[in-house]
Amino acid sequence: MAKKEEIKEVKDTKKEAPKKEAPKQEAIPEPKKEKKQDKKHEGKGEGKEHEKKDRKGAPKEGKKDASKAKETGPEIKHFVRIANTDLDGKKSVQYGLIGIKGISRRTAKILTVNAAVDPKATLGYLADADIERLQLSVDSISSILPVWMVNKQNEIMSGEDRHLIGTDVLLGLNEDLNTMKKMRSYKGLRHDRGLRVRGQRTRSSGRRGRTVGVSRTALMAKPKEGEKKEETKGAGK
Repeated sequence: MAKKEEIKEVKDTKKEAPKKEAPKQEAIPEPKKEKKQDKKHEGKGEGKEHEKKDRKGAPKEGKKDASKAKETGPEIKHFVRIANTDLDGKKSVQYGLIGIKGISRRTAKILTVNAAVDPKATLGYLADADIERLQLSVDSISSILPVWMVNKQNEIMSGEDRHLIGTDVLLGLNEDLNTMKKMRSYKGLRHDRGLRVRGQRTRSSGRRGRTVGVSRTALMAKPKEGEKKEETKGAGK
């Protein structure tokens, strides 16, 4: 009996002994989620460390330096006065001289070469000595240009070959028109009457400035034929 009691006590102690808990394994995070989190962190935190990209239209450092260098250099003359006309100083010498009436691109190129000035240089950055040389070449333009390029060949009064510039162009044109009108030549008469001079059609065009046909005022002023007859009958009675 004593053995049986001992066996029961051993069994009871085995049952009462607490079971040892197995160590819990730490939850391993999924690799996919880690990648997503890393991407999020890259966009927020690590993006600040990267260099900022240049925006479109933003001024670059080199352009700023160039503008500073221009500011330190000689100031541009916005208007250059040659032959009593104000020329644009931002244009090149060749195209700036075109602002003078009577000077074309070819004549401007000849004048700049004669004055020993670079035709592609900016007119506003030229020195005073270069501008004086240009002025002298413009003043003596009739002697520099060949005869076939002069705009006033074989003048009627003097018979000379001259090149007119500036206000002289309009004055010379008016003088020529007045001489033709005084001579009563065909061209002078056409100019005097305000008609086409160079052989154009006048049947279908050239009708501006004058009344075509019969005006209404003339029709209203004329009495009708029936009214005329009645007036004559009344006068006879």
